[in-house]
Amino acid sequence: MEVVMSLHTLQPLSFIFLPLLLLIFLCTYTYTYSQKLPTYSTHRPPSYPIIGCLISFYKNRGRLLDWYTQLLAESPTNTIVVQRFGAPRTIVTANPDNVQYILKTNFNNFPKGKPFTDLLGDFLGSGILNVDGELWYKQRKLASHEFSARCLREYFMTSLEDEVERRFFPVLESLARTAEVVDLQELLRRLAFNVICKVSLGIDRCYLDPSQPDSVLAKAFDLASEICARRGAAPLFIVWKVKRWLGVGSERRLKEAIKEIHKHVAQMIQEKKNKIEKGDTYSQDLLSRLILADLEEKVIRDMVISFIMAGRDTTSAAMTWLFWLLSSHRHIEGEVVKEATLANGRQLNYESLKELRFLNACLCESMRLYPPVAWDSKHATVDDLLPDNTPVRAGDRVTYFPYGMGRMETIWGNDYLEFKPERWFLDSNERSMKKVCPFKFPVFQAGPRVCLGKEMAVIQMKYVMASILKRFEIRPISPERPVFVPLLTAHMAGGLKVLIQRREAEMDQNITLN
Repeated sequence: MEVVMSLHTLQPLSFIFLPLLLLIFLCTYTYTYSQKLPTYSTHRPPSYPIIGCLISFYKNRGRLLDWYTQLLAESPTNTIVVQRFGAPRTIVTANPDNVQYILKTNFNNFPKGKPFTDLLGDFLGSGILNVDGELWYKQRKLASHEFSARCLREYFMTSLEDEVERRFFPVLESLARTAEVVDLQELLRRLAFNVICKVSLGIDRCYLDPSQPDSVLAKAFDLASEICARRGAAPLFIVWKVKRWLGVGSERRLKEAIKEIHKHVAQMIQEKKNKIEKGDTYSQDLLSRLILADLEEKVIRDMVISFIMAGRDTTSAAMTWLFWLLSSHRHIEGEVVKEATLANGRQLNYESLKELRFLNACLCESMRLYPPVAWDSKHATVDDLLPDNTPVRAGDRVTYFPYGMGRMETIWGNDYLEFKPERWFLDSNERSMKKVCPFKFPVFQAGPRVCLGKEMAVIQMKYVMASILKRFEIRPISPERPVFVPLLTAHMAGGLKVLIQRREAEMDQNITLN
């Protein structure tokens, strides 16, 4: 009887001690097992049983880029493995051999994967940026054909020139006259948004005048991309999924923003269809060409959203950082102005812009240090082994890291933090460009998924930069170093506040190349 009584007395305590004993066992087993795992010369951030590196990740959440870069630089293979509670095992690499293997050699084993499409599926849907397999291949084939069409390139240059000369320069002239401080990053984002809307949709949708409010569509894109990016950076993925299920907080705002985007794009598609049926427009823009390809409306909508997303913030971010770098390196800015002024004697068209080699080197150097997309992830389909002997398990997230790659001494030498456009030349006197391996400099991705709009993006940036620098001086008002923020596409925190001054005509006339 006494034994039975004592057992009944101890029974409630079992609900406390048994889980505790189980937790102790799991922690001991996990720790012991982790000690037996081969390291493969691959670094890991400070980690603990079960929770992994969650504590370190949380402590460094405000400086993830520099934290990862530091860990990668310390790793013998420039690769690290990150394991934390609530997220898939992640391999982060700045090793060019690994990047080539992921993006090209074994491309089929590293699709974007369901975890990625879950993050962006609400926003990008089944657009080319967010799909794999047959659906991606079909869109890629169609888009590749359209981007290579000569008539689209001609339409692109006409639209770009019209937007810059007719709408952008009058705004800059006004700002120069009034000596008004303006956010150059926001101006360039509006310009890029207008250009991509003109080329993709054949319509204008944004005000360039900074005194006017941004378009509803542009604001919705900003909000949607910011919230989707914060999903991926969340310490625990389950948080945003619960918020989406409950329809609260940022997930509620995301849903409203996406609804706004879908409404506007659907309206544009219908308007374009009506014009095509009436024969009122020539099918030069991408939207018209997609409609004439007889695709489903949802596919057209998602492809258009992907094109806008890819072409809007990337070019404006790259130009913003280059303007800031040039303002900090006036002798390099002078060389760019010389080259742009020499080109003033001939029309800046698609072919002549390719000859602006020094400006091209400056753009490459700026994107090396401040890439428009700081990192990109794939997800392994089956177990694999990277060239540096890092084991990959099925389901692992595998991330290549352009921001960190631009800061690896093993890739760029001990002057990797310096802004040196001449590193892109075979001969600094003749300025013949080096052919840099795209897996060493993957700012436009590489392999089968290399950016289709790469050439157009570079031409657009060179045209805008050369046109502005010939006429205006851009001077930041703050001496402080800007902060690089990596959302879906990177940007400068708080923008770039500048004064715009008219470049003296006498200076332009007296500039000659050495």
